[in-house]
Amino acid sequence: MTSEKKHLMQKKKLFNPKGNDEIENRTIIKGNITGLFNLNDVKYSWAKPMYQVMVGNFWLPEKVSGLGDDATMYKHLSPAEQQAYKGVISFLTFLDSLQTVNLPNFSDYITSPEVNLLLAIQSYQEAIHSQSYTTILETVVDAKEREEIYYFWRDDKVLLDRNTYIGDLYQQFIDKPTDSNFFQALIANYLLESIYFYNGFAFFDTLVYNQKMVATGRMISYIRRDELTHVTIFANIIKAIEKEFPEIYDVEVINKMMATAVEQEIKWTNHIIGDGIPGMSKESTAVYTKWLANKRLQLLGVDPLYPDVMKNPYKHLEHMEDNNSEKTNFFESTVVNYTQSSSMKGSWDF
Repeated sequence: MTSEKKHLMQKKKLFNPKGNDEIENRTIIKGNITGLFNLNDVKYSWAKPMYQVMVGNFWLPEKVSGLGDDATMYKHLSPAEQQAYKGVISFLTFLDSLQTVNLPNFSDYITSPEVNLLLAIQSYQEAIHSQSYTTILETVVDAKEREEIYYFWRDDKVLLDRNTYIGDLYQQFIDKPTDSNFFQALIANYLLESIYFYNGFAFFDTLVYNQKMVATGRMISYIRRDELTHVTIFANIIKAIEKEFPEIYDVEVINKMMATAVEQEIKWTNHIIGDGIPGMSKESTAVYTKWLANKRLQLLGVDPLYPDVMKNPYKHLEHMEDNNSEKTNFFESTVVNYTQSSSMKGSWDF
């Protein structure tokens, strides 16, 4: 048997009568499970509260009001703001489109029922996010501009390079599901969820801070709230890999891929936003991206790549970034969380 074949991963069986669901036998991947969703006994205790938060965060883009006002305001944005608005939405649409389709490819190899449940909810949420961007474009932007935004990458090499890099990492694992390709795809997903969205989010937050495009910002706040749970899911999956399969875990891969993600994110943000938006600059983009990278590495228990960058340059936006707390939403006078998410009693159901 060649070394490559030895390290090929096998998809879990849909139904495995010879499986053993005892908790002591379970692992995050490569487990011998029956395929039954027995959620009374779970190994990964973090999954239950995550489920409760994710279900409690249910929302629909059609319920977000005020996009008509944004349509009027959009016409009064500066050319730089309009260009950034279109470019950022194009990139975010690509990210969530990719996630909606690709998450089941991870789930095929995850052998924890409780974590598979979270990934199913995440797939649904990513689809809602894609629908949200469609709702924004249908309401705010003229019809003749929508096609340009969806396919912005066709005429923008920087965006094409970003999209290709992400897509290729996922496709590499799909085409050749080795241990190393799985781990790289897992880290790529973590970087996508934890780094790639956030300069775009900062752009919309800055517009709202400047009292522009408030409804778009409100919808982005719901999307960001979901994405923070997705970051947590994959951080926990990666830490489980480190504990259970140390031969697969590779901190050098994490650091190398994080450095590449930071470089690409700064390049793209400077390209589409640059110094043309009041409250954002090329300098603040570099500092924010590196600061965020340090935070995401810390969540994995990895030392910071940029030890000289320890502060968020966007102090005025910090209170807009933690929408899973009981803080008051910047956009409303009510708490963002739906009441059901704060009234959980600790069970899987309500």
